[in-house]
Amino acid sequence: MWMSTIARLALPALQRSTSSMACQALRACRRPGRAADPLPSRLTSMQLRGQQTLGSASLPLACHSVRHVRALDEERMMEVEWEDGGQSLYPFTWLRDNCQCPLCTLESAQARKLLMSDLDIHTGVDVVEVTNDYKVSIVWPDQHTSVFDAEWLKKRCFSAAARQAVQEELFLNERYYWDSKLRIPTADYQEVLRDDKAALAWLLALRRVGIVYLKGAPGEQGQVARLAERIGYLRLTFYGHTWQVQDKYNANNVAYTSGRLSLHSDYPALHFAPGVQFLHCITQAEEGGESEVVDGFHMAEQLQREDPEAFRTLSSLLVDYTDTGTDYCDFMLQSKKRIIDVTADGRVERINFNNATRDSVLDLPVHQVQPFYRALKAYVDIMNRPENVVTYRMMPGDIVTFDNWRLLHGRKNYISRPDRLRHLEGAYLDWDEVMSRLRILRTSVHGNI
Repeated sequence: MWMSTIARLALPALQRSTSSMACQALRACRRPGRAADPLPSRLTSMQLRGQQTLGSASLPLACHSVRHVRALDEERMMEVEWEDGGQSLYPFTWLRDNCQCPLCTLESAQARKLLMSDLDIHTGVDVVEVTNDYKVSIVWPDQHTSVFDAEWLKKRCFSAAARQAVQEELFLNERYYWDSKLRIPTADYQEVLRDDKAALAWLLALRRVGIVYLKGAPGEQGQVARLAERIGYLRLTFYGHTWQVQDKYNANNVAYTSGRLSLHSDYPALHFAPGVQFLHCITQAEEGGESEVVDGFHMAEQLQREDPEAFRTLSSLLVDYTDTGTDYCDFMLQSKKRIIDVTADGRVERINFNNATRDSVLDLPVHQVQPFYRALKAYVDIMNRPENVVTYRMMPGDIVTFDNWRLLHGRKNYISRPDRLRHLEGAYLDWDEVMSRLRILRTSVHGNI
């Protein structure tokens, strides 16, 4: 079955077992516990060129016990000593803010009821103790009582290592970089629709690798919408809920021509570009039309290594994008984007580059114009190196799903017969919906983390 291709490409991270990296990182906060139940056995491991196999940094479902608690009044923190000998510190203010009792938390919505205006941010404590069932009880100066489960506290340890591990568990930010040697993870369309394990494997690979191929969809319109329903809902844009990629007269987008499309991300003219893209091949061209894709994050890493000044330029200067026309409705878009978005700690988190919609307006001081072009040309040259580009030809019934914030995709020019026009149907989703469904599927398959 098609899932066997994902089996060759999925990594230990897809199995939710704790990596050695995570074990080392969490040593100060927890003792190693048993790994969580793995994903289906069809998901094994791989290594991608230039990248070591990475773990998920997920927290195992171990049972943690509290040995002792005490209030550190001067520091205004509670110290927890765990049975494994580790220790954790929790500020009084945070504990009071996150009281789990029915007066302070609406359990059915997992939402805080305690108002910030009612929170004493300088609170002390009267009593802290371990209960008979190994929970932590706190009596506050106003005699309100909070009780915390040990596992709940352990997961929220404030050490740097524990925080990093939990953030990785929640957001799956680690990526597996690749080049032209990538064998694109492949799954069966019908299996993804009906089986939670297959759907989870698909979304995990989509998040980690950035691209997954689905085989076996009916060769008719409507399949990208059906696939989106497996996640949540489609992203409506000015091109509609879905859009038809065909050679059109008086085209309102360069994609609706038969010419070559250079490597690009979609819709940087929107302030919030779609995070995930689906493309379903309904009819392929008689000749040409091969798809191309590169790992924009990996290319940015190469640029930073080879040309640090170009990387600094593209990650700091704002570039104007525009898109004007009529489709679902008329539109006249303008936005400003850095071509390479990085987080505060320097991690690449988004690529915004579309040469077709890059505006002739360039809001830069004149002395920065030439350095900008030099930097952009350096990045594009890296993208176009043959050793970095994956080329594939879609056939009717194929659906490619990919990360539009990370990958840059293109297409070779093509020739179609008038009675058999090349036809792809596309759709967008946002990462919020995709990650939401991924977490729900992970819980349904493996239980609460």
